Amino acid sequence: MVRPTDARLLLVRHCESTGQAADAPLTARGRAQAETLATWLSAWPVDRIVTSPYRRAVETIAPFATRTSIEPAVDARLVERRLGPASDRDWRELVRHAFDHLDHRPPGGESGRDALARGRAAITDLLGGPAQLPLIVSHGQLIALLLHAVDVTFGFDQWQALSNPDVYALESTPTGTTSYRRLWSPPARA
Repeated sequence: MVRPTDARLLLVRHCESTGQAADAPLTARGRAQAETLATWLSAWPVDRIVTSPYRRAVETIAPFATRTSIEPAVDARLVERRLGPASDRDWRELVRHAFDHLDHRPPGGESGRDALARGRAAITDLLGGPAQLPLIVSHGQLIALLLHAVDVTFGFDQWQALSNPDVYALESTPTGTTSYRRLWSPPARA
């Protein structure tokens, strides 16, 4: 396991939610996951929290924020990738396509490259600030695109394997590059 001092930034995918809408709350199971996540995160020296404005992301980090008295900042750049209005029937294919064709923009949506650019900008701002170990709460597609940018072998299959919640660390390697490591995912259902 990564020691807390090895990580430069924690990426947290939200807990189980009732849907994909911006105002979709966590399920009862998701609220229990958020409490478990808060306990687990307490071992890490997190000193800044930035979250997507979507309700499921805010609710995911609320128990941890309460325990640590860290007021989460909201950053709209951390919202999920917008696929567009026609994506209901083929959204999985649009996600698959994004890993190989970052510039493809579905009608009314945004390209993977656009989503990646705003996510990277949010991370760059955080890493350029005073926080020693910032934490971001976001969404599966955006996190997967960010991890794909670090390692191109992180693709559609790895996106599908993400859990709600999930936690990854971005780390600096001895050669000055960035790597990632999966730190935690929830225990299997009983």
